[in-house]
Amino acid sequence: MFTIREYAMPETLDEAYTILKSRKGNQILGGCAWLRLGKKRINIAVDLTKCGLDYIREDDEQIEIGAMTSYRSVETCDILKKYFNGVIADSVSSIIGTQFRNTVTVGGSVYGRFGFSDFLTPLLALDTSVVLYKRGSISLETFMTMPYEKEIIEKIVIKKDGRKSSYQMFRNSRGDFPILNLAASRTEAGQWIVTVGARGPKAIRAEKTAAFLSDKLSQNALKAEDVEAVIQEAGEILVSEVTFTSNMRASAEYRRILGKVLLGKAVREVMAC
Repeated sequence: MFTIREYAMPETLDEAYTILKSRKGNQILGGCAWLRLGKKRINIAVDLTKCGLDYIREDDEQIEIGAMTSYRSVETCDILKKYFNGVIADSVSSIIGTQFRNTVTVGGSVYGRFGFSDFLTPLLALDTSVVLYKRGSISLETFMTMPYEKEIIEKIVIKKDGRKSSYQMFRNSRGDFPILNLAASRTEAGQWIVTVGARGPKAIRAEKTAAFLSDKLSQNALKAEDVEAVIQEAGEILVSEVTFTSNMRASAEYRRILGKVLLGKAVREVMAC
């Protein structure tokens, strides 16, 4: 269990950022779902509840999800169910239980960049950016590779570009962490993105696999057997470019086998849209 020396609930992001930067041991609180599993000592815990970051909204070009929005709100949001084949809402629906999903926040999950995340993998397969209070907007792909620093996530922004998407995962039970997850998306112009998560390290894009699919599946009227041949070859490319590791849930070899299966399911689902 973590310990807190002082607790602050600012009403503006400027105030929150000032408190965060004032001392080394200060930290932003999300839902504390994962924080409570550690033994961290926090000098001043900064709660963003009053900063107006709990929202999901859209305009003609994009969807915005505030950092303090819960997974449960993501799961039940009609806006998120309407776009990208509902993959964002679906991705969080199997995470532990409803009470837990009412606690976990979008900002905490994105900032943590957890390797086991169900949420980050489909986000990474879309045109997603992270809006930081001081640094401004950064692509999620870039953010995933950045070192941890004292910043405040204000929101994430997803471009509404007409992508068709699929999210696939495998877990031992409904409420367990995924052994592996994978997302695939295709633009109206036929460009693919493939992402893999829960492989050990953080979720990443499989660039070579996506480029291969973009090239081979751009042809019109492919026969079913030709599509299957492309999927099989794409699976081999995937496991050659992505690093899989072993842990208590699965071996690296098992994850490689799963990767091929999940990729096939994702590609077929997107092609059927």
